[in-house]
Amino acid sequence: MSQILTFLGESSIARTKIAIAAAKSLASQGKRVLLAGLAEPVLSILLDQPLTPDPQEITPNLEVVQFQASVLLERNWDEVKKLEAQYLRTPIIKDVYGQELVVLPGMDNALALNAIREYDASGKYDAIIYNGTGDASTLRMLGLPESLSWYIRRFRQLVVNSDLGKSIAESPLVQPLISSFFNFNWTADNFAHPTNQVNNFLDKGRDALADPNRVVAFLVTTGDPLEVASGRYLWGSAQQVGLTIGGVIQISSQGNTDLSEEFTPLKVSVVPDLTNGNWQPLIDALPNFVEQAVQAPNPITIDVHNLQVRLFLPGFDKKQVKLTQYGPEVTVEAGDQRRNVFLPPALSGRPITGAKFQNNYLIISF
Repeated sequence: MSQILTFLGESSIARTKIAIAAAKSLASQGKRVLLAGLAEPVLSILLDQPLTPDPQEITPNLEVVQFQASVLLERNWDEVKKLEAQYLRTPIIKDVYGQELVVLPGMDNALALNAIREYDASGKYDAIIYNGTGDASTLRMLGLPESLSWYIRRFRQLVVNSDLGKSIAESPLVQPLISSFFNFNWTADNFAHPTNQVNNFLDKGRDALADPNRVVAFLVTTGDPLEVASGRYLWGSAQQVGLTIGGVIQISSQGNTDLSEEFTPLKVSVVPDLTNGNWQPLIDALPNFVEQAVQAPNPITIDVHNLQVRLFLPGFDKKQVKLTQYGPEVTVEAGDQRRNVFLPPALSGRPITGAKFQNNYLIISF
C-alpha cells in the first residue's frame, strides 16, 4: 500500500511546485514515488519534459504519469463490459467501443480516483503524489467512496423493501417473467450480490481516506488574505469528506505574514519559492509529511461513553451547518460538502439532543 499525498490551495502553479518538490524529496529518500498530474501544461513545463498517460521514470525512484480522461475511459470500458456480461445474459453495450465515448463532466474525477486506486493496488509505489485541481473538485473526488456508498445503501434498501423487491423474492411468477423480459436472473439475493461487491470496494476507499498514514493533504498558500481565506475554507471542507489536513505550506514572499493563528493547531512551514530551476532549497524546507499527518486533528471522533460525535470543522460556524438524522446516519451539511456519519450501535436510534461549536469542533450530542 502507498501513502497518497495531495495539495490544496488557490494557486495551481504554487501547488505544482510543491508537489514536484515533495516527489523529488521522497524519491531521494529511497522511496518509490509516482507523481500523477492532470492533462494541463504546468507540470510538464516545470519538469521540462513531455508527459504520457503511462508512468515514465524521470529520475531514480521517481515516475510521472499524466491522467488523460479519454484514455482512462477507454481503458476502463472493457471492465464495464465484463461486469455487464457477468450480470446480463444478453449484454447491451458489447458493441460500443471506448474510442467512441465522450467524457462527461465529473467523470474525469471518478476516472482519476480509479487510476490512483489501481496504482496503489499495484504495490509498485511507496508514495503517490496527486497533483489535481487542489480545490473543491479534488475534495469531491476523494469523497466519492463516501457519497456513492450512501446512494448504494439507500437504493439497495429501497428496492429490497419495495413491493417489487418483495415480489421478486416471494413470487414464483414474477421472477420468471423478469428473467424472460430482461434476460436477467434477478432475485433479492443476486441483487444484493453486486451491491455488496461495490460496497466492499467503497468501504476500502473510505477506510483509506480516514487513515492519515494512507491519505493526507497539505494546504499551500501565500500570505495573501484571499488565498488564506480560500485555504481555511478548503481546510473545513476537507474535514467534511474525512480527509486529514496534515499542515500548511506557506510560499515565502517579501514581508511574510505569520499565519500560525489562522491555521491553529496545524503547523505552518514557510518555504522559499523556486528560483532559477534550483529545487534543492525548496526541497530542504519541506515538512516531514508522515510525521505531521499523524499529529493532525482527526476529522471525526465518536465518543460512545459521552454520547457525542465530534467533527473538526474549522472555517465554519453553527449558522453554516445543517444536521439531518435518518435512522443510523446523521448528515452534516457545511459549505458545499455533505457528510454522512454512520453511527455505531450505541448511538444508532438515539435522537440528536444538541449541537454546539467549541474550538473549531462541532459537537453533536445524543
